[in-house]
Amino acid sequence: MVSPNQTVVTEFVLQGFSEHPSLRLFLMGYFLSLYTVALMGNMVIIALITSSTGLHSPMYFFLCNLATMDIICTSSVLPKALVGLLSEENTISFKGCMVQLFFLLWSGSSELLLLTVMAYDRYVAICCPLHYSSRMSQQLCAALAMGVWSICAVNASVHTGLMAQLSFCGPKVITHFFCEIPPLLLLSCSSTYVNSVMTLVADAFYGGINFLLTLLSYGCIIASILSMRSAEGKRKAFSTCSSHLIVVSVYYSSVFCAYISPASSYSPERSKFTSVLYSVLSPTLNPLIYTLRNKDVKLALRRLLPSF
Repeated sequence: MVSPNQTVVTEFVLQGFSEHPSLRLFLMGYFLSLYTVALMGNMVIIALITSSTGLHSPMYFFLCNLATMDIICTSSVLPKALVGLLSEENTISFKGCMVQLFFLLWSGSSELLLLTVMAYDRYVAICCPLHYSSRMSQQLCAALAMGVWSICAVNASVHTGLMAQLSFCGPKVITHFFCEIPPLLLLSCSSTYVNSVMTLVADAFYGGINFLLTLLSYGCIIASILSMRSAEGKRKAFSTCSSHLIVVSVYYSSVFCAYISPASSYSPERSKFTSVLYSVLSPTLNPLIYTLRNKDVKLALRRLLPSF
């Protein structure tokens, strides 16, 4: 409960990178460049997959969903961060903060869940190639994608709803460049027990169970590749999943650094750095990784852009 002498916070101030004024111009150019590359790269991936019949397969269908999630993730974070770098004080309304939190949680958790689905797709393609078409049917792929979006929308709604129920009556400066759960919980003047428990549950599911399922899929894939007699067969099998493995490694590393740590050890500076990795850098690198390391995508890109 908020006491009569306390003022309810109706807007927050995003600290951003105001403690480093000398880096403002560099960071503005850096974030603007990354946002442009992320937006254009992922839009090109979506355009290539939807327009090229040779890319109408489960792997590229999921990649198209991943590119969409990356666009949502970067667009929910970077425009407001760029505004903060241009202005003296970067304020965000309470409702605006909750909206940003929802879309960030929705896209971030969807990406973790989708990476697990994509790992299973590669497992079936390499370990059960004769049954790939029947197991990864269009109906199943559509159901998996819909399940990912729906489950993660519910997850984001629960966390955003719980956050909106908290009382904020003290300091209103968020020690971050966007609205995120840990710094917001530190500002609440009401009990955050339920929020902390639900955050741990989400961490266990997305960062624990999903990660183990992804490791299991790749454990089976590696075992299957090593058992192949042909060196050419091993090379082709590894090339089909190497891009995804790189993306998984980059994303999970940044997410673990950002979230899998006790609340008592929360560090604003470390959180900002790791958040840049998963919310900005990873969505920027994903289309580059899949484009530069995938023969089918490069072929489709050459047809779209003959000079490529």
